[in-house]
Amino acid sequence: MVETMAITMELPEGANIIIGQAHFIKTAEDIYETLINAAPGIKFGIAFCEASGPRLIRIEGNDEYLQETSARNAKNIAAGHTFVILMKEAYPINVLNALKLCPEVCTVFCATANPLQVIVAKTVQGNGIIGVVDGYSPAGTETEKDIRDRRQLLRKIGYKLP
Repeated sequence: MVETMAITMELPEGANIIIGQAHFIKTAEDIYETLINAAPGIKFGIAFCEASGPRLIRIEGNDEYLQETSARNAKNIAAGHTFVILMKEAYPINVLNALKLCPEVCTVFCATANPLQVIVAKTVQGNGIIGVVDGYSPAGTETEKDIRDRRQLLRKIGYKLP
């Protein structure tokens, strides 16, 4: 028997969230080091759900509120070997490649600042992430004005040459 649930993530104002799956007790510490090295000045909280042994939610980070909120999100997902990162003062694009190269990281499900729901399957053994609902469904196809606006925004925030 499998029950599915949509778990809404708590996302603090101005924060981004990254959710993934890893495999070892030192995951939280290694992700901490990965984030600090990839984006100096980043503020973040990490929660990692152990899948065996004491099955604790391991917490690291350098911002107490983001740590507490990531732990609440991880507790609500309640899936073994899942990690939740909440971050400010950097964007996922600044850390994703480094995070994917972290030896413990198996999968990254999402990285977003949008409202987020995690689709969880519950079995007699425990919970597992099936997927995510990131933001909302498309409302249409971009127009020429939308294309210009998108390109201008990328230049304004420094991700493309002027």
